Amino acid sequence: MSAPEGLLLVDKPKGVTSHDVVDAVRRALGARKVGHAGTLDPMATGLLLVGVGRTTRLLRFLGDLPKTYEGTGRLGEETDTLDAEGEVVRSAEVRAMEQDLARVMAALVGESMQRPPAYSAVKVGGHKLYEAARKGRTVEAEPRPIRVDSFDLTSFDGRDFDFRATCSGGTYVRVLVADIGAALGCGAHLVRLVRTRIGQFDLVEAVPPDAPGTPLPSERAVAHLPRVDLAAMEAEIASHGRVVGPAGIDGPYAVFAPDGHLIGVYRDEGGKAMPEMILAPAG
Repeated sequence: MSAPEGLLLVDKPKGVTSHDVVDAVRRALGARKVGHAGTLDPMATGLLLVGVGRTTRLLRFLGDLPKTYEGTGRLGEETDTLDAEGEVVRSAEVRAMEQDLARVMAALVGESMQRPPAYSAVKVGGHKLYEAARKGRTVEAEPRPIRVDSFDLTSFDGRDFDFRATCSGGTYVRVLVADIGAALGCGAHLVRLVRTRIGQFDLVEAVPPDAPGTPLPSERAVAHLPRVDLAAMEAEIASHGRVVGPAGIDGPYAVFAPDGHLIGVYRDEGGKAMPEMILAPAG
């Protein structure tokens, strides 16, 4: 029997790490190679894309997909982790009205630079930031470009506010919530976060990590990329990772054989197409 492979849309439970989800899938399927794209913090729940077998090699093409979240922020309290898992380090009176909150959220829409939080897995000098933070050391990562496509207020009770946000991959929503608190002068932290969508993938399709069922075909992992169907001779060349003729497409594109199977991902460079990733034969 062939080893399982493909793409899984997993609904990550609260209180477990993304790595814990990978371990659960590995045990459930008896698969050796399992990985994930787009980490979720332990307190967060929702959609996590998991690759099985050869599909793990395609996960890097999913990291930049836009992500949609629903969550809750709390005004008047700052924590050291920027979320509910941390210690409260400052409290303040909340005087903001609903229109003030909506205005500040709207101001965060667009492109900007965001510094990863101290309690994150981002590495600086070969060490993860949260490791330094737990030792009481202050280490800062360089700001990174992010894009917030929408940031909508859905309810507000004078202290807690619910929101829906769509943003680029790599955006820290808890930093956005902290930015809201800073702009309003009362501080804020994230108390709930659910990832509901990644690109074309929706949480309603997700499965539990300990009962994932049959993975989706590997082709689903590159469905967002332009598709190029090769003739038989060129497909044979491409399957060995060799240079082929350019497709005239900006960015990576998925290359398929005449029988419909995915060969890999190519990118044009000048007058030729270079392989970025070739799927090894199944087995």
